[in-house]
Amino acid sequence: MKAFSLVALATAVSGHAIFQRLSVNGQDQGQLKGIRAPYSNFPIENVNHADFACNTNIQIKDNNVIKIPAGARVGAWWQHEIGGPSGPNDPDNPIAASHKGPISVYLAKVSNAASASANGQQWFKIAERGVNNGVWAVDEMISNDGWHYFDVPSCVAPGQYLMRVELLALHSASAPGGAQFYMECAQVEITGSGTNAGSNFVSFPGAYPANHPGIVVSIYGNVGSYQIPGPAPLTCSGGGGGGGSSPNPNPTPNPTPTTSAGGSQPTNGGGNTGGGSGGSVPLYAQCGGNGYTGPTACAEGSCKAQNEWYSQCTP
Repeated sequence: MKAFSLVALATAVSGHAIFQRLSVNGQDQGQLKGIRAPYSNFPIENVNHADFACNTNIQIKDNNVIKIPAGARVGAWWQHEIGGPSGPNDPDNPIAASHKGPISVYLAKVSNAASASANGQQWFKIAERGVNNGVWAVDEMISNDGWHYFDVPSCVAPGQYLMRVELLALHSASAPGGAQFYMECAQVEITGSGTNAGSNFVSFPGAYPANHPGIVVSIYGNVGSYQIPGPAPLTCSGGGGGGGSSPNPNPTPNPTPTTSAGGSQPTNGGGNTGGGSGGSVPLYAQCGGNGYTGPTACAEGSCKAQNEWYSQCTP
């Protein structure tokens, strides 16, 4: 029985991953520099978990704060375990190929990123990527040796932030409680002359209803209309921003971080944001909240408050 339990445990964790490194405009910032990470690569499956912001049992944390110019191309590096693969020829590094899903990035403004608590912060999304022509953000990350790239919107106001990078694995999400959330937070300082301190704020936990159609979903059919959980990413006037409803049609190559695990990814932003058009908001999308400036009319259902910062269209 003991041997069976050990085998079952090993099988259960074989496909998991941890975000543990940042690159900024192609420059690798170093292993675990400015990253808050647990040793465990277990996901969180309860959207109301008390530690849903930056993960639970954080045991790796230093005082580094990584400087990121507004508008920079940033890379987040995922690996099966802290340091890399679990062994030679690890088939599940950086994560099991079955763990398809979106990747989202949030910021929370804090006075001191090195010491700020992850609890009680107000977060705004700056980037997301879902599925495009059947290819998920996780698929791209795997093909890119664990790197997922995104752009920090050029209008983000300078200051210190917690940066939350979230990978949502949907391979078992057809039943409630089956979606797997992998997230860690980086300690960053945004530099530049931007003036936008965020919008469409959400709290973690609290941002995602457990029955959101992007959380309870089967990915083994038509996922062309997949809706990424959470608010739409921040966009800057004049077209700058951290995400959108479709990938860049004329991408430029990403800078390759100066590490043997580096790579390139052909597009930025992307995925269906769930934002409204024509003055109305689709079901389960954001329709209100403190700082929200988008449409408030629901195409279906009614606009109901989840908290002070986030209301959504609910049946």
